[in-house]
Parts: sequence; C-alpha cells; structure tokens
Amino acid sequence: MSAEIICVGTELLLGDILNSNSQFLAKQLAALGIPHYFQTVVGDNPDRIKQVVAIALERSAQILIFTGGLGPTPDDLTHETLASCFGVEMVQRPDILENLIQKYAAYGRPMTVSNRKQASIPAGAEILPNPLGTAPGIIWQPRPNLTILTFPGVPQEMYRMWEETAVPYLKAQGWGQDIIYSRMLKFWGISESVLAEKVAPLLDLTNPTVAPYALNGEVRLRVSARAPNETAAQAAIAPVQQQIQELAGFDYFGSDHDTLASVVGELLLQRGETLAVAESCTGGSIGSLLTAISGSSRYFLGGVIAYDNAVKIGLLDVNSEDLAREGAVSDIVAQQMALGVRSKLGTTWGLSVTGIAGPGGGSQTKPVGLVYIGLAGPSSEVESFEYRLSAFQERDSIRHYSAEGALNCLRRKMLRIA
Repeated sequence: MSAEIICVGTELLLGDILNSNSQFLAKQLAALGIPHYFQTVVGDNPDRIKQVVAIALERSAQILIFTGGLGPTPDDLTHETLASCFGVEMVQRPDILENLIQKYAAYGRPMTVSNRKQASIPAGAEILPNPLGTAPGIIWQPRPNLTILTFPGVPQEMYRMWEETAVPYLKAQGWGQDIIYSRMLKFWGISESVLAEKVAPLLDLTNPTVAPYALNGEVRLRVSARAPNETAAQAAIAPVQQQIQELAGFDYFGSDHDTLASVVGELLLQRGETLAVAESCTGGSIGSLLTAISGSSRYFLGGVIAYDNAVKIGLLDVNSEDLAREGAVSDIVAQQMALGVRSKLGTTWGLSVTGIAGPGGGSQTKPVGLVYIGLAGPSSEVESFEYRLSAFQERDSIRHYSAEGALNCLRRKMLRIA
C-alpha cells in the first residue's frame, strides 16, 4: 500500500528543468502519512510510460501521481497513454472544452485546434480542475484499489490543484489518517560514519526512524515518526533527539531551519556580545552567511576582506616580519588578523580565515586546502585552528567549508565558556 510519483518530460531527463514537483509531492505525501517508496522520471514516449506504469503496478502501488504531459502539443501524451494502458477510449468532454474556450477568450488569445486536445480525457475519469492554467488533470480509478491523479508540469498549477482538489479527495478516501513528521538534526565537525557509529543502536528503530545524511561538511540525522498528528509525532521524536544530542555532544548544533550562522547569532545575542570578521581566502563568505540572518546587525558589526598582504598589515596590524617569515597562510597570521579586526571594530570577538582555496597557489608544505582560523576572545586571548581540506577539490567547496568551519569554532568556544 503506497503511492508512486511519475514525472513525464524529456526536458527533465535532459536536465533542462529542475524537477521540483517530485520534492513537493514527496513532502505532501509524508504530511498525509501516505507511504511513498519510488519516484520515476520518464521521457515523452508512450512505450516507456507504459513500462513505468506496469512496474508501479507490480509493486502494488495504490496511488499513481503523474506530473507533465498534459499540454496541447504532440509530445504531451500522458492521458492518451494511460487510456491505452487500461484499454479505454479517450473522450472529449464538452464541459472541459467550454472551460477552455472561456479561458482563451479571457486571455485574449485564439484557441487553436491543438488546444482542443486538452478537452479529451480517458473514459470514466473525473476532472481534476486547473484554476491557473488550461490543462486539467484527472482523478481516475481504472481498477479496484488503484487511483491515478494527473497534474500539469507547471509547478504553480500543480501546487494549487493538489491543495484544492487532490488533498480533500485523498482524505475523503480514507488516506491521511496518520502523518509522517520529520525533524532534521544537524552536526558539524564529525563525519557521517563516525556519527553513525555513535548512534548505531538508534538506526534500527522503526517508529521513530533515524537515517543519516551528509552535505558539504555538514552531517544530518533525519528523525521521522508516524503518528495521528504533529503533537504526537513530536512527543515520539523528543526522547530520541535528546539521546542523539547527548551522544553527539558539541558536534550537534541545531535542527530543521537552524544554520551555523543563526546559531552563532543566537549565542551572541544571549550573551550580549558582538563579532567582527577578517577574511582572506573566503572573500566575504562568513559575512555573507551572517548577514543572511534577519537582525544580525545587533551582533555582527562588520568585517575586512584582507586579500592582499598590504591590507593585512595596514588595516589589521599583522606584523610584516611574521608575514614574511611564516607566510600569509599560517597560524600566527590568522591569530593577528583576528586580534586586529576585533581591536579595529571594537567587538567582543574577532574571527579570521586565511588559506589556499586553489586550484593554484599550493606547495608541498602548504597544499591547496590548508586553512587557518583565528579566534580572538573577550579578554584578548587568541587561538588558531588548522584545517586540511584537500579532500574538497573545488575552490567553492573549500571556501564554503572554511567559512562554516570558522563559525563552528566560534560556536564551540562560546559553549565551552558559557
């Protein structure tokens, strides 16, 4: 007993269009508590669409949700192919045709012969109205224990049709009695494999379930519960989340919509403290992450992009002799950058980054991916942290990881001295 999502369109296979419809539908099915194990993208080809339908039926899917292929052009074949799958005729519906005529008149555009194609649907199917566009979908039960819903590929049209018609219909059919609610727990500074080992016994739970993910330096655990409502699901998730946080310690930094920048901001607000940043290889990335948070001006005063050594010396008071001896990418320069920006901007904390983002500029002793983070605190104490990010070959990845790594160093420091 499950639903499957089938997205029709050669443009999806070619990567010309991002398939956001499947993500939307997956979340909506979870909100209704409808099991969903497979998604398929298939081109505008009747034979392959039939193969996809046959495979879904072999898997005992009870709900097939189609997006795409409902337009007026010759390659829009979803309804015709479905009719052929189940051995029924296509019939032109006068009510759909009249609705199309009215819509085109309202648009001030002529309705061509090809547009009349959208008025035909498989015999026995009901209309799934499209208030925003011309292509209607269908709700169809071609055989017992099977419901087919079709939607146009245009996301805004599909969203509206889903919310106004599909959801009430599914609930009326007895679906959506339970919900599947998830909370995403986020971690930084720990690998997916190490975190999985720490929480290994919890990965075998059945309700709630726990599943790991990794994303560009950040590791996540999705905790999902099936329950009659969100309150009951949250209650089921809470003790599991607490156990995970205790096992992970400082590596856990937040959940759901939390980011390292937002968590650092909350800590600074709670403590009544301020921050300034000095960035070399990240080129303003830390400042960008911080200022993406509404209200960050209450704790983030500003920063210096000290890309050239002359800026490090002239604006941040980095010692020229240390710079010449140790190089710009060194722990002592990172420390002096942090102290300098803290002093110049008069903040509680100074945070700095200097490194080699590549692809050029590395050496045997200082390879691409070598990064130093400097952190100057309330009493002018200063420390530095070394990262070797050679595994992140792309420049953008090194810059992003360095910026988030700097914020994570500050977060962990504030938690330790809280």
